Amino acid sequence: MSNDNELEGSTVCITGGTGSFGSTMVRHLLKKNVAEIRVFSRDETKQDQMRNELRDEKLRFYIGDVRDRNSVSKAIKGSNFVFHAAALKQVPSCEFFPNEAVSTNILGSTNVLEASFEHEVRTVVCLSTDKAVYPINAMGMSKALMEKVANSFVRANMGSITKVAVTRYGNVMMSRGSVIPLFLSQIRNLKPITVTNPKMTRFMMSLSESVELVEYAFSKAESGDLFVKKSPGATVETLVKSLLEIEGVVGTPNINKIGIRHGEKQAEVLLSSEERAKAVDLGSFFKVPLDSRNLDYQAYFEKGDEDSGFSEPYTSSNTTQLGVEDLKKIFLQLPEFRVSDAKNGMIL
Repeated sequence: MSNDNELEGSTVCITGGTGSFGSTMVRHLLKKNVAEIRVFSRDETKQDQMRNELRDEKLRFYIGDVRDRNSVSKAIKGSNFVFHAAALKQVPSCEFFPNEAVSTNILGSTNVLEASFEHEVRTVVCLSTDKAVYPINAMGMSKALMEKVANSFVRANMGSITKVAVTRYGNVMMSRGSVIPLFLSQIRNLKPITVTNPKMTRFMMSLSESVELVEYAFSKAESGDLFVKKSPGATVETLVKSLLEIEGVVGTPNINKIGIRHGEKQAEVLLSSEERAKAVDLGSFFKVPLDSRNLDYQAYFEKGDEDSGFSEPYTSSNTTQLGVEDLKKIFLQLPEFRVSDAKNGMIL
């Protein structure tokens, strides 16, 4: 991390530590001079796989669920830093089971924050999503409320030793459950490629870039700050074309346009118009400071916020757009891809 001195000799807890982000962060932290990494998750099989693969004495595994306050507290007690990545993230499943999204993403996050303040954790970084901005689906709504819960803890504990920051990011390429592994599987198995809407746009970010964003928030945040990494976007059509070319597919591919699914948007948004108007441009990142006004409600009737004007929201359609060749270069650099000379193509 960029703040290695602060991490030296520390204990770090990662909720959802066996997920795509969590496992990437674990491997990243193992290169640092930390004393202990606590992997907190409910999946014993993934924990066992990670334990056998990494075999590092710095790793400690905690079986539990963020919904269970007691198991969260046991994992966090004695930790210096917490990266909160545990969540229900799939849009369709949260649409059909919104109460489960509430239990994990909102109430579970409350448990993590309560335990962090109780045990005087120094920094908590909560991972959010572009779907939390102008949310139209249960996953995004639950993540938006997670952000509000984090801010409420900061406002209620302004003098606390515990610092809280939130990071938001878009599609993480090659993460579990994302569309790129699905497209690759369909292409390699000669199945129809299921495209929702070819003109739909999404932000493109690698797993290493998601770690970079969390690193930046960890080292730079004042409590209550929200961070967004500037990311390029691409259409689904461009994404499919780039993968077809990488795989060496010739001729007309079999594409099945299935239409927009439950809770999906044509474009995603990382910063709302209101947030972008007050965001601080930090080069590769945007920072949105906490609105720290108190609960003197009368002030809202007599005086509003300083007029900062209006700004265009930061979306996957108005960010820098990637072409087919751009995406191919990015994919070929991802460690999740491996070059296979024997096949003269790509394998996972």
